[in-house]
Amino acid sequence: MRFIDTPLAGACVVELEPFEDDRGFFARAWCRKEFEAHGLEPEVVQANLSYNRSAGTLRGMHYQVAPYEETKLVRCIRGALYDVIVDLRPESPTYKQWYGVELTADNRRALFVPRGFAHGFLTLADETEAFYQVSEYYAPGAERGLRYDDPAFGIRWPGPVKVISEKDASWPDFAD
Repeated sequence: MRFIDTPLAGACVVELEPFEDDRGFFARAWCRKEFEAHGLEPEVVQANLSYNRSAGTLRGMHYQVAPYEETKLVRCIRGALYDVIVDLRPESPTYKQWYGVELTADNRRALFVPRGFAHGFLTLADETEAFYQVSEYYAPGAERGLRYDDPAFGIRWPGPVKVISEKDASWPDFAD
């Protein structure tokens, strides 16, 4: 695996290093030792799959508050999506900054999302599926969110939002 730092402290894009032959390829998609060697929290307690019928579907921007903050490793396994994270750690030099990356079934990239970040994505193709591993169990009372168009962050999405849940569309404006 190749770990590529993003502009946001602690977050990185993870690329596969395929070993190819006439059958196709083999690649390691996750390894506790490699994540630890790169200073990334390797704990995984849950894995989730998100199926999205239509391009333009937005899910997010979600996070959990302490003591249930979670890391995520997000990968697109079908279709394409634009994955976005926002640093919500007040002590961080990249506080309130965002980063986006295209994850597709073809590029096989993943995004590592540290604790203290909000996360969401916009689907770029119909029939898109995201698979992600998380470090904490879902705790409904600790769930929070940011509105995808909150002016506090100025996220630039690559296309229009056509489908969004009522909950995700109605998060309040961010307040420090």
